[in-house]
Amino acid sequence: MIATKFFLYGRQSVDSPRGESIENQLELCRDYIFANYPGAAPADLVVYQDQGFSGKSLDRPQFQRMLGDLDRLRPQCLVCYRLDRVSRSVGDFAGLIEALNAKGVAFICIREKFDTSTPMGKAMLYIASVFAQLERETIAQRVRDNMLLLARTGRWLGGQTPTGFGSEQVEEVILDGRVKRSCRLSPRPEELETVELIYRRFQTLQSLSALKRELDRRGLRSRWGKEFSLPALREILQNPVYCAADPFAHDYFLSQGADVCFSGREPDRGLLSYNKRDYTGERAARNPMSKWILAPGRHPALVSGAQWASVQALLGTPVPRPRRNRQALLSGALRCARCGEPLLTKGRSGREGYDYLCRSKLRRGAEGCSCPNLNGPLSDQLVWQALCSGPAAAFLPAPLTAADLETQERRELVELLLKEGSWDGKCLRLTLYGTEVSFSERALSPP
Repeated sequence: MIATKFFLYGRQSVDSPRGESIENQLELCRDYIFANYPGAAPADLVVYQDQGFSGKSLDRPQFQRMLGDLDRLRPQCLVCYRLDRVSRSVGDFAGLIEALNAKGVAFICIREKFDTSTPMGKAMLYIASVFAQLERETIAQRVRDNMLLLARTGRWLGGQTPTGFGSEQVEEVILDGRVKRSCRLSPRPEELETVELIYRRFQTLQSLSALKRELDRRGLRSRWGKEFSLPALREILQNPVYCAADPFAHDYFLSQGADVCFSGREPDRGLLSYNKRDYTGERAARNPMSKWILAPGRHPALVSGAQWASVQALLGTPVPRPRRNRQALLSGALRCARCGEPLLTKGRSGREGYDYLCRSKLRRGAEGCSCPNLNGPLSDQLVWQALCSGPAAAFLPAPLTAADLETQERRELVELLLKEGSWDGKCLRLTLYGTEVSFSERALSPP
């Protein structure tokens, strides 16, 4: 096997038409290689690119795939357009360069003119990585300072308003007759009555499931006319927008390490929270309270600080949002044909394996949906075999057996080629790269 000579890597945090697009980065890398390595040919280049990923860590799909290919393809060097396209962390850089040196792979950065095949190039690389990390930390601090400044004004910054409130624009006349416009939350009395009931009954029932059943019996619905889900109820109960800016709330949030921008002497006003979620990740995970910024809003409070803190104690540690199952090939790709809800992956109690089951059935039992569970491993196997033997086989890398590909790679292929899938308890129907495929209940039953 002839060794691959060059790895090219490009990264862009957000999709943008500006000059540092991934396409431009890679094109400049190609030009550099062909200009400085006369014997290089297009077939010698292997390209890796990550779109929509930050440079604060190396946990990026294509970057990790590239690291895994170092031993298998044995490149001569790794080429990137600019240093911060690979990483903005000094620690990550140090580990990466050591790993490349151990494998005899040079690192070339064409913008900053670094080449670790020379001692001076290696030294200058470490110096530049320090400034790359400094830039990232400076930007983060600047954003945080701006958030603190906005937090102290108590303004509503936009987005979906919480249950019980709408948004209205207000105008204020400031110096020289200029008009300043901002938004604030405006009460919706009917919704606030429901929220008040949610808080009061949860303290009595001390169970989200029991609370949901009571709301369903009362016929109470969200503003969109749907039943309240368990995550929606938890979100309402954890939202400090209903909490009074009173002394208890002041001391409580201080004890949690939050940035508290209120004195505790405004018990009639509710709170606004900032930096409550981490939007750098794909799923906007909830930040701990130690990262929150809290300020008095311009809307009325609903519950006291003591009541809100009591509810948080009953809720305990927030349950993390479910992620896609790492083994299940069809995780997140199927829907229940009976009720339209997604099929979720659930492990089998006390034994190996997993099943796909309707989300409505998982939440409410047979009352929610009567669709039988779908055998997970057997379904995955049949779908993969259909991909490997059907028209889509031409787009799959060889060899085509599941054992020869990593689970993540197989899932990416399924996401690309599986347009839709549904299960009605009798038949699994899929559209695989434009071709209708179905599996009967008999085929999906274990022998």
